[in-house]
Amino acid sequence: MAFMPEKQTTSIATHTNDDIFIRDKSLCGDLIGKLSFTQMAFFQITGRMASEAETAMVDACLVTLMEHGLTPSALSSRLIYSSAPEAMQAAVAAGIMGVGSTFAGTMEGCAILIERILNSDADMETEAAAIAAEFRANKRPLPGFGHHMHKPDDPRSIRLLAIAQEVGVRGQWITALTTLSAAIDETYGKHITINATGAIAACLGDCGIPAEIMRGFALITRCAGLVGHIHEEQHKPALRAIWESAEAAVPYDGDISGH
Repeated sequence: MAFMPEKQTTSIATHTNDDIFIRDKSLCGDLIGKLSFTQMAFFQITGRMASEAETAMVDACLVTLMEHGLTPSALSSRLIYSSAPEAMQAAVAAGIMGVGSTFAGTMEGCAILIERILNSDADMETEAAAIAAEFRANKRPLPGFGHHMHKPDDPRSIRLLAIAQEVGVRGQWITALTTLSAAIDETYGKHITINATGAIAACLGDCGIPAEIMRGFALITRCAGLVGHIHEEQHKPALRAIWESAEAAVPYDGDISGH
C-alpha cells in the first residue's frame, strides 16, 4: 500500500478573492495572454515551463492526433450527439472512451517498450531484438507499429521525426524507437512502419513526458477533433447514413420465414 501522508495537499491550484494561482503562477498576471494553450497544458500537467523546442514538438504531436476521419471515436460522438443533442459533453465523452490500446492511445504501450530498452542492462540493439522476438512469438500486435492504410510508411511519423530533428529535441527516446523499428523489420522479415502514435511516444518522451501520462495528450487533442465532428453533425447530419450502412453491412442471419 502506498504511503498516505496525514494531510493531503495539492500542488496544482488555489485561489483568492483577487486571483487564481496555478503552480505558483498568477493566472491573470503570468499566464493569460502570455502562454499558448500548448504551453499552458504542458505547464499544468508537468509543473514546469516547456522550452521553445518542446512547445513546438508537443504542438506538432497534438495537431497530428486531432483528426483521422470517421474513426470509432468520431462515429461514437456523432451517434451519441444525434441521440442526445442536448448533451454535447456526453457525445465528446463517448468518443473519448474510444481512445485506447487499439486506436489513438497506443503511444502508451510503445512508450513502455522504449522505456524497457532505455532501462535495460543490455545494449539497445540486443533489447530491441528481444522485444521483437517476444511479440512475434506471442503473435501480439506491436504498439506504435503498423497501419492498415499508411504503407509502406506512415507520413505523419516521417514528419514528426523530422520536426524533432529540426527543433532539436531528438534524443534517446527516438534513438530507441528507430533501433526497435530496425529490429522489428529484421525479425519479421519485412518492413513494418512506425505509426503516428509510435512517433509521438518517442517525441513526447524526449520532451520529458512520462509514459503513464502520454495518452492524456491524445485525449486533449481528440476532444477538439470530436467537437469538430459534432459541429458538422449539427449542419450535415450523417446519423441516418451511418445507421443504414451498418444495417446493410451486418445483416440479420436468423430465420423469419415462419412469421
